[in-house]
Amino acid sequence: MPDEREAGRPTARMGPWRFVVWFGTVSLLADFVYEGARSITGPLLASLGASSLVVGVVTGAGEAAALGLRLVSGPMADRTRRFWGLAIAGYALTVVSVPLLGVAGVLWAACVLVIAERVGKAVRSPAKDTLLSHATAATGRGRGFAVHEALDQIGALVGPLLVAGVLALTGNDYGPALGVLAVPGIAVLLLLFRLRARVPDPEAYEREMHASAPAVPAAQDERLPRAFWTYAAFTAATTTGFATFGVLSYHLVQRHLLSAAWVPVLYAAAMAVDAVAALATGWLYDRIGPRVLVALPVLTAAVVALAFTDTVAIAAAGSLVWGAAMGIQESTLRATVADLVPSGRRATAYGLFAGVVGAASLAGGALTGGLYGYSIPALITVVVAIQVLAVVLLAVTRVDRR
Repeated sequence: MPDEREAGRPTARMGPWRFVVWFGTVSLLADFVYEGARSITGPLLASLGASSLVVGVVTGAGEAAALGLRLVSGPMADRTRRFWGLAIAGYALTVVSVPLLGVAGVLWAACVLVIAERVGKAVRSPAKDTLLSHATAATGRGRGFAVHEALDQIGALVGPLLVAGVLALTGNDYGPALGVLAVPGIAVLLLLFRLRARVPDPEAYEREMHASAPAVPAAQDERLPRAFWTYAAFTAATTTGFATFGVLSYHLVQRHLLSAAWVPVLYAAAMAVDAVAALATGWLYDRIGPRVLVALPVLTAAVVALAFTDTVAIAAAGSLVWGAAMGIQESTLRATVADLVPSGRRATAYGLFAGVVGAASLAGGALTGGLYGYSIPALITVVVAIQVLAVVLLAVTRVDRR
């Protein structure tokens, strides 16, 4: 298959900031689609006869596929250099699966579609992050990824609200609620094809930024830098101590601090904080570099110290701090990978990085959930100790990067 890159092309036909914003709009629309669907996946499967075990297994398998399969799609993107093709294929799988989910009618078909939507994310993510990394070489890594994440979160907020509104109007009919998501899904694909036509070679942004340096062919970039591996270890440590919102919301409801109806409202507020934190730390990253990431272990430790109290205001504040930590994880952590790894191996690095984050997230959910049931003071102590280790690993990453 021919290489998608046009190595001789000196410029892209769109400014880097416009590319970042339009690509962020693609993510906004895609999040509109799949976050809208994920907000009702459990009730939908239950309406088709699924038990709680089936719901847990299917959604867990979907998340495992979304992260684990990037270990395959990342190296594939680097090997084939077909970043646009993989990104479009992944988005297409997602935006087709969601409307079909509303008319599946039988449990096994719905389960397949739920997992297929997550597979679409695995297919596109390393390629998408690599395409974005080229443009952010010109805009500033931190700010570029932060703006993309902020736009992304708008879709994550609006999609579930639209689905909730359609369900209310139709008497909980899942078909129209998911069918309406076909409209932003079509817009995703149209915008992607337009972006590919305007900027067939996003790597041109990065080449222009380093025009005086000789290009290194992808085949020569055999090994990932040592700094990447120490950075992955830092990420694994800080993520392992990160409580999931599921555990936080369980505490809020079980301790009668909030009713179940108010939990989504708090989650929406946390997503708003996510966007603001991404923008703030992205700007700081471009000014002071990876040192800004020391905020992540601090916030992770603060989450468990605040969120698991029995005071409503303090516990809610802990959930908002959780949102701030998520904003850093989804933007500045990814931006740093692009600065540590050369272009020829970047998709592979993003795939491996996602695998590390996925494994650490699973461990973190089990750790915080298990310790919560045993002893909250023990939970806080263990998480703080893990975050101290994370700070040490971040310092080692800075040394290795030099």
